Amino acid sequence: VPDVGKHFVAVTDPGSSLVAEAGEAGFLRSFEAPTDVGGRYSALTAFGLLPMALMGADLNGIVEWARQLEHECSPSLPESANPAIRLGAALALYAKGGRNKLTLTASRRVQSFPLWIEQLVAESTGKDGHGIIPITGESLPGVDACSPGRVFVHYSVEGDGDDSDRLALDALSAAGHPVFLIDLPEPEALGGEFLRWEVATATAGALLGVNPFDEPDVSAAKQATAAILERWAAEGGVPAPLEDGGEAGLEIFAAGNGTPGEGTPVAGALSEWLALAPDGGYVALVGYFAATPERDAAVERLRDLVRARTGRATTFGYGPRYLHSTGQLHKGGPAGGIYLVITADPVEDLELADGQVSLGTLLRAQALGDVQTLRERGRSTLHAHLGWNVESGLTSLAQGLERAR
Repeated sequence: VPDVGKHFVAVTDPGSSLVAEAGEAGFLRSFEAPTDVGGRYSALTAFGLLPMALMGADLNGIVEWARQLEHECSPSLPESANPAIRLGAALALYAKGGRNKLTLTASRRVQSFPLWIEQLVAESTGKDGHGIIPITGESLPGVDACSPGRVFVHYSVEGDGDDSDRLALDALSAAGHPVFLIDLPEPEALGGEFLRWEVATATAGALLGVNPFDEPDVSAAKQATAAILERWAAEGGVPAPLEDGGEAGLEIFAAGNGTPGEGTPVAGALSEWLALAPDGGYVALVGYFAATPERDAAVERLRDLVRARTGRATTFGYGPRYLHSTGQLHKGGPAGGIYLVITADPVEDLELADGQVSLGTLLRAQALGDVQTLRERGRSTLHAHLGWNVESGLTSLAQGLERAR
């Protein structure tokens, strides 16, 4: 491709090596973001606004809504009138009282917004044994199946049409569960919501007694991954991929804090693991495989089965992305979670530039590093390996959950 640099723009910190590299490669443009704003709080800096612009968003509208919310959050106004501080204080108060499962839903045009809130809240508050646990992508529970530790926040945009979640939330509210309904006149109003949640999350973190601007436990899994890669290199290579076995390619590697041998009956291992979910706890699933609509649906089925079996709220994240969001919460947040790490063998792999490791090898090491770190923190963890056929493995996992006692 001629003039390949003209197809790239850079967003980086002032003076970073990327500035020089972008100049040498002839990038179309380099944008510099402020150095005093942490990554997950940077939605309204160039890191967040440039991708929005490239997607065709109305930046003027987004920034105007942010400025309006900034005025409502002015330090000159009493805290009781500050919508962001009020939200953060409410979430912290509920969390201290045991309602630390923040369930987030949204209507069609803003349906991905809860994923942004998930990272912000999980990584900011989940440390020192405290934290608010964001629940995204889970079907809403009925009143009879709703555990008492939940708080619900729902976003809707005018003109989005059918909003079936609203009816379920009305029923949950009538049953006494805290429900916050936030109606937006247009999608651009998310500009104000970015700021609202940044201030609210910082407020909640302060009231919970944690520093909302660090992530002390993220590095632990990185260090474990590096150690695993170093060990594999010293041993002369990566262990051979698992052979398809067990039930349609599904192998259970470890349950709880122990390490049962390979070939543990799937339903039995799942039963033992699910029994470890404490009252008031939650169940976290993570998947180290590529996302597709079919796999998303299969994961949703797994979550529904787990919730039906345990009555606990469930979370899900794709690896390694979740390591920088809920990963901090898993290792540093409140006890009470049990964890299922799902891995698969890559159908195609790609060697990295140094030729020492492939992307598939790195992904495998990241998953095993997180499993190791979770166990070291006393977290009850099950590792399921799907082999090459992810769809078949997910089906077998669901069948195992159906048979679990």
